[in-house]
Amino acid sequence: MKILVSNIGSTSFKFRLFGIDARAERELASGAADRIGHAGGVLKWRPAGGEQRAAPRDFADHGGAIAFVLDELAGAGVLEEPHKLGAVAFKAVMAGDVAPVVRVDEELLKRMEYFTPVAPAHNPPYIAAMRMFRRVLGDSVPLVAAFEPGFHRTIPRRRQLYSAPLAWAEKYGIRRYGYHGASHGYVAWRLGQLAPEARRVVSCHLGGSSSVSAIRDGSSVANSMGLSPQSGLPQGTRVGDIDVYALKLMADQTGRSMDDLLGELGGRAGLAALSATGGDWRDIEQGAAAGDQRCALTIDVFATAVRDYVGAYLVELGGADALAFTGGIGQGSSGLRAKVCEGLEFAGIVLDAAANSAAAGGEARIDAKDSRTAMWVMATNEELMVARQAAALLSGS
Repeated sequence: MKILVSNIGSTSFKFRLFGIDARAERELASGAADRIGHAGGVLKWRPAGGEQRAAPRDFADHGGAIAFVLDELAGAGVLEEPHKLGAVAFKAVMAGDVAPVVRVDEELLKRMEYFTPVAPAHNPPYIAAMRMFRRVLGDSVPLVAAFEPGFHRTIPRRRQLYSAPLAWAEKYGIRRYGYHGASHGYVAWRLGQLAPEARRVVSCHLGGSSSVSAIRDGSSVANSMGLSPQSGLPQGTRVGDIDVYALKLMADQTGRSMDDLLGELGGRAGLAALSATGGDWRDIEQGAAAGDQRCALTIDVFATAVRDYVGAYLVELGGADALAFTGGIGQGSSGLRAKVCEGLEFAGIVLDAAANSAAAGGEARIDAKDSRTAMWVMATNEELMVARQAAALLSGS
């Protein structure tokens, strides 16, 4: 079965094509179309084991980019023809209490629209893309949504509820859901291969969007994000946790509307606002190294927030057998990993400084010989998890 995993941005369309059957999983191609809706667009893609190909093309909308990508894959022989795809799968974000993996239909799209206010940067482009794929492919190819909170459905109810009226959760769906499920699920699966004795895992997905999860026996029992992807840790351009009454104070003092304030907190806040950079962690670290105090403070704020959740989840799990770092920052920043682990020797977490400095992406152990907790840097593979979920749903397994 060939499954195209789609990742939709406001002006981009990224994809990975997988071949999945009972015997093997293979990545067949990957690529991206950019500058959708603008001049100077280009599709860059690479068949597995082949050279990168580039096709300059201006795309009026995502539908045009999708059709062009499918034609390119078919023309190169990677795909027999678009209508013979096994499925198009999406790493979807939020539809409330739906099943973790579902076929896309109009009822699901309405559920996603209902939750657009809590995922304004994510749900609208995915809803539009799902409708565009349906327009391009018709009903011949199933569309499958694998939702980020799906992995976190095992979180106990005591960790799902806010201390608000219970009707808010039961009638309106306002509770903690958790996100980055595909990434944390991959960490749980991969550590099950590498270290099956690691029953208690703290997984740190740190990047432009970040969260920490507590995992016991392969199942999520806690996640730092709540109702929305704007919650929990400071994000690249999103605020993370903030006292909701700050909005009332700002509205009263500035005359700004709630939508205006939420727009700032959801797209112009986070690490970018604290550091006065664009929010790219590499720029923040370079700024701090050059003596920029705001960048140095931003690193401390972020590391402190990660440490707070690591500490809480050590309590939840009764210690950890493994601590994993993934995501662009988690994999790429040895300095951030060192700050997170500093002083945690009392909890059995001892970093090997040399191994940590040498780990730059890929997969590596970074714990010292006397550490009671194994520590890993690993590259996540969210798209593979989504493809697996789609294949399992469609095969009935």
